[in-house]
Amino acid sequence: MSVLVLQLAGPLQSWGAAARFARRTTEAAPTKSGVIGLLAAAQGRERTQDLTDLARLRFAVRVDQPGTRIRDYQTAHHFDTGKSMPVSERFYLADAVFVAAVEGEDTTIEGLHQALRTPVFLPYLGRRSCPPSRPVELGVRTGRGLEDVLSTEPWQASPWRQRRHREQTVELEAFIETQGGLGDRLRDQPLSFDPAHRQYAHRGVKSYSVPLATPCRRRRGPQVPDHDPTTVLGGDACT
Repeated sequence: MSVLVLQLAGPLQSWGAAARFARRTTEAAPTKSGVIGLLAAAQGRERTQDLTDLARLRFAVRVDQPGTRIRDYQTAHHFDTGKSMPVSERFYLADAVFVAAVEGEDTTIEGLHQALRTPVFLPYLGRRSCPPSRPVELGVRTGRGLEDVLSTEPWQASPWRQRRHREQTVELEAFIETQGGLGDRLRDQPLSFDPAHRQYAHRGVKSYSVPLATPCRRRRGPQVPDHDPTTVLGGDACT
């Protein structure tokens, strides 16, 4: 078994699990159906193609930077009649960063890794209007489980956020898919992305805390100001 690690960062993200009709909400973290859709698009699959192999992957996600929930609204007119359609609300996560991971057979994971490096369709973070701001793939980890991988991947929060932290460790919230549907139930197991008949099943999810080291934390005592023009000349990864 192998684990493919993803970095999901961007100005806006939106991961709906139960959103319908005129109110399109977002979960606090990426959904399995959204990430599976991203991977399927990278492979060039059409929406009507079979997803059985991807749906079997086990999924987990870590909240490295929760971001800010914001609301937008959209207006539209009917294409044929020109009549006004109901105003719809759209919710997003602004400036959030997540580390997501899928676990599966070695050949499946390696195929997805290659697809992310040369995607057929460009990846987006839940909605097409939400492009990633960093490379999505972080690599493949072999011989390790989801929990182990998420507990050792470095903190991916933005440098400005890491510098605000003063302690030697940070506690990050994580969500992992459970075996046998135990834990909280979320209607987020993709069965079909066919636009004519999208199908999702329930899956079990458990939340837990991941402690990580904070190499870029703010030291006590005199501080370097956030604005440092000399950083354009080079520096460490925390600047």
